[in-house]
Amino acid sequence: METMVSRARAVLFEPRATFKEVDSEFTKPGAIWGRYVLPLAAIGPLAGAVGRFVFGRRIAGTTLPESVTLSGAITWFVIALALTLLSVFVLTQVISLLAPGFGGQKNDVQALKVAAYSSTPVWLAGAFNIHGRFLILTIFVSLYGLFLLYVGLPTLMKVPQDRSMGYTAVVIIASIVIFLLVSTYTLF
Repeated sequence: METMVSRARAVLFEPRATFKEVDSEFTKPGAIWGRYVLPLAAIGPLAGAVGRFVFGRRIAGTTLPESVTLSGAITWFVIALALTLLSVFVLTQVISLLAPGFGGQKNDVQALKVAAYSSTPVWLAGAFNIHGRFLILTIFVSLYGLFLLYVGLPTLMKVPQDRSMGYTAVVIIASIVIFLLVSTYTLF
């Protein structure tokens, strides 16, 4: 497995070739979680915790001048990170469970690869959580993750071409719902 930075760069700038390469890789789930998901998923919660501590609390995406205590910021970080990791797990399960219904293969490791690598722009955009004014940037950058799902799902889950659009649409809807549920806590 490549380094986290080179893999993230490849996923963002050469997604089709990268997903074809990822498809043939034998990777253990622990390596994906530990070397890729955890470090990148921590960016948003860390930025959000620092932002809340330095700039203040948020309500509806705006920052209030009322600061948060250090223990409050740490608590927010832990909960936000847990929710982010849980969202990857849930998306992985959705991807894997839906694949056979569309003629694909049920494979939790391949589903984890798709969920993890397509979440890359969401996690990198998490750096904008430092301040509430950057909320719209976070949303726009995160939309690229939907394109990455579109590219990666048919390749990794072996869904036939004629059924891949339906499968991709259902997974994208599920990922948007998951994102909205998690972001109600993490973005605000």
